[in-house]
Amino acid sequence: MKKKLKHLSLVMSAYNRTNIHPSTFILIGIPGLEDAHIWISIPFCMVYILALLGNCSLLFTIKTDPSLHQPMYLFLCMLAVADLVVCTTAVPKILSLFWFHDGEIGFEACLTQVFLIHSCSTMESGFILAMAFDRYVAICNPLRHSTILTRTVTGELGLGIVLRGLALLTPHPFLLCWLPYCKTNIISHAYCEFMALIKLACAETRIRRVYSLIVAFLTGGVDFILIICSYVLILRTVFHLPSKDARLKSLGTCGSHVCVILVFYTPAFFSFLTHRFGHQVAPCVHILVANIYLLVPPMVNPIIYGVKTKKIRDRFLKLFRSLEAHN
Repeated sequence: MKKKLKHLSLVMSAYNRTNIHPSTFILIGIPGLEDAHIWISIPFCMVYILALLGNCSLLFTIKTDPSLHQPMYLFLCMLAVADLVVCTTAVPKILSLFWFHDGEIGFEACLTQVFLIHSCSTMESGFILAMAFDRYVAICNPLRHSTILTRTVTGELGLGIVLRGLALLTPHPFLLCWLPYCKTNIISHAYCEFMALIKLACAETRIRRVYSLIVAFLTGGVDFILIICSYVLILRTVFHLPSKDARLKSLGTCGSHVCVILVFYTPAFFSFLTHRFGHQVAPCVHILVANIYLLVPPMVNPIIYGVKTKKIRDRFLKLFRSLEAHN
């Protein structure tokens, strides 16, 4: 710990002698829990490995089974790719920081991390909304599901979600790049995050903060509102079904998706709100939740769908048995 503090002080003294545009930033990890980094890294590493294995297995399972080439599973594949990008952008650097005290990250690399994490998180939200739309059509208008959500429409929706994320989040690194950082180059976080960098600037950042709020509302906020509306319509349709078995079967098809919604949006909203309004929340709690937001959904999503979706579960078990028999 003393060596690390000495290293930070040397970096700061060198930084203060240079200029307002640092070539590198220093990530400190989880403030107040620096001595526990090595222990925290164990579950982080395990969760990351599970996320890689789970999402890659999910992608392979859906790709190799033509019967799974349906809109719901195609959107799930898009979500899995976005999950992989988000956690792989952040976790290797976090583990390097925890294991080797390597908190140094280049200025351009930091801005790239900001862009990839925020844009792909926005895409994740969009794919979850697309999955909610698929459930709405499947339950509220089942006879027209195949004609409404064709392969072309599914691809266009996926492309639209990707372009929305790129268009709205591309300005973020440029907004950060043009700021002077004369306060410090030490980031009280485990990875580069937009608001964490904004707090280091010694210039007026109100416009940038407002833009970030608008983007957050236009993406995660609007997506969440539309998801709630879709489920209100779904529940209204389900409760008008004639038999109890039909109602349970319809709700059962939404169970996995509801779990994914809760896992994704709960830590996302907590992290977003505490960054802007939760000044009484301990920094270690906020940073832990922010890391959970990057790690847990990518690990849990393939598990939820693998366990609760019979088609995926059966296909995965069949592939596993065939590989086992081949060996």
